[in-house]
Amino acid sequence: MNKYSIVFSLSLAFLTISCVNSQTNSVESVESSEIIVNVDSKTFKETISSVKGILLDVRTPEEWAEGIIKGAEKIDFYDDNFSKNIEKLDKSIPVFVYCRSGGRSSEAATILKEKGFSKVYNLEGGISAWIEDGNEVVKN
Repeated sequence: MNKYSIVFSLSLAFLTISCVNSQTNSVESVESSEIIVNVDSKTFKETISSVKGILLDVRTPEEWAEGIIKGAEKIDFYDDNFSKNIEKLDKSIPVFVYCRSGGRSSEAATILKEKGFSKVYNLEGGISAWIEDGNEVVKN
């Protein structure tokens, strides 16, 4: 084998390993020891169906009327009592939080962490990404 063949083979092996690692990244993030884990809609859906937790929609009542992820509890992030209302949730089980596009839920995740919640999964891209990826919402 000449040196070009060796370099080519090593480069190909490196690229293959890189692709495999990027594909498993979402699975690894779910198993992360971090309290806040940002996940894509596919991982979010898989995790809420396999892990007992609280599904939390932090959008406004007007947004809820457009549809929610089935089973979600609703606490408006903009409500003056938001912090007080989340205190009523069980801190020992995971919280799966989402909003419209991921901004409010990211802020809510930080507040949940500060309040002592054990694990928070934040839906990257919010319900917009959820719907865009073909997942269902229900009208309430």
